[in-house]
Amino acid sequence: MAACDGTTGSGPIAVSVIGSPSRLGATGDQSSRLLTDALAQGLVRFDAAGQIEPGLAERWIVTDEGMSYIFRLRDARWSDGSEVTAAQVVDRLNRQVRSGALKPFLTAIDEIVVMTPQVIEVRLHRPRPDLLKLFAQPELAIVRRVRPVGTGPMQLVGDAATPLLRPLPDPDTPAGTRGEVRLTAEPASLAVARFVDDRAALVTGGGFADWPLVQAAGVPAPAIRIDPAAGLFGLAIVRRDGFLADAANRAAVAQAIDATAVIGAVAATWTPDDRLLPDRLDSAAPPQAPAWRALTMEQRLAASRASVVAYRQPVRLRIALPQGPGATRLWGQVARALLLIGIVPDRVAAAAPADLRLVDAVAPYDSARWYLATACQPCGDEARAQLEAAREAPTLAERAQRIAAADAALTADIAFIPLARPWRWSLVSPRLRPWALNSRAWHPLNRLLADPT
Repeated sequence: MAACDGTTGSGPIAVSVIGSPSRLGATGDQSSRLLTDALAQGLVRFDAAGQIEPGLAERWIVTDEGMSYIFRLRDARWSDGSEVTAAQVVDRLNRQVRSGALKPFLTAIDEIVVMTPQVIEVRLHRPRPDLLKLFAQPELAIVRRVRPVGTGPMQLVGDAATPLLRPLPDPDTPAGTRGEVRLTAEPASLAVARFVDDRAALVTGGGFADWPLVQAAGVPAPAIRIDPAAGLFGLAIVRRDGFLADAANRAAVAQAIDATAVIGAVAATWTPDDRLLPDRLDSAAPPQAPAWRALTMEQRLAASRASVVAYRQPVRLRIALPQGPGATRLWGQVARALLLIGIVPDRVAAAAPADLRLVDAVAPYDSARWYLATACQPCGDEARAQLEAAREAPTLAERAQRIAAADAALTADIAFIPLARPWRWSLVSPRLRPWALNSRAWHPLNRLLADPT
């Protein structure tokens, strides 16, 4: 029984991640991303504070005015004991660049080549100062293709539905070793109950949809951690026909939705945001604000009602949202706003055909282009052209100008309705002292306990 206790100092650390069962190398859900990050590292990885630290590469330099990244690999072995070669690393990275989940954000890479048995080079078409943050993503972890294994920093013990992860490098370390993790993927309701019952030391992967469960469960306030997550949270206008074919009508929908009321209904301390970009980042201009920002809510609703009346046809819109009590609270406020201006809203499942779809995504790196490209689902011709020009820009200065133009075009086009930044929560035992808030909302499983030395 002591080994099952997630909060005591003995036995594995019991971690509940909200989501479905995990798979090594999978990238679609938080559980699999955490498992992949624990069992397989890339050239670099994120530490507990969301900062870059060495992975397979022990050091690196950036040369040729940002057009070349040269990595020196450390002596490493796969978790089954066989040697890692530079050719294997290059082969895996090239496959990810050509067809992996992060392919749209890796187009600046020209080629990845072996320079010596310990050195590889990443050559770029265009400079990308944020490239290391992409290489730290679990999607770019190096997993051997034949008999898939990684290089740690942890190894899988057994093959259970709730995997036991043990720190490398010593495969003969006995059970109960400091830093072992028992990972359970489960619904938020079970994860929160497990933590409240002192059967888990960490619940991670929480979002807005399940936040009311934490409020209702009586979790001690010091255990609740809210990451300052950077990213997008809002409604993408995914169909541009009928009422939504005209930008003025898309504006009518956007300005009718009171972000303060919508966000406040989920979490009182959640801060609304009506801009696509959280900051200037690598844009040449400050973030663009919507044209109606200076209007009162009454003025916004009146203008929106006038647009609906002028359309002279009934308007019905499908809103795609995830399941969960937080999503239901958000839905109530969005539906109310649309009904007030004469639009009949229908809630549909997150992946169902829809007119507006909720986007809730943490930014993998700090470029304004990621925000704008993610918000373009779809967007107008001018915004798309500026985004493509930013991607192809030969210099950082020209890229910054194109990004600023894309921000202005997207804001005028009303392709996306920003509401806030992503809401990411965890429940953390005091035992896990190294756990730290960060803007990536990323908490590696090998960084949960302090080094006893």
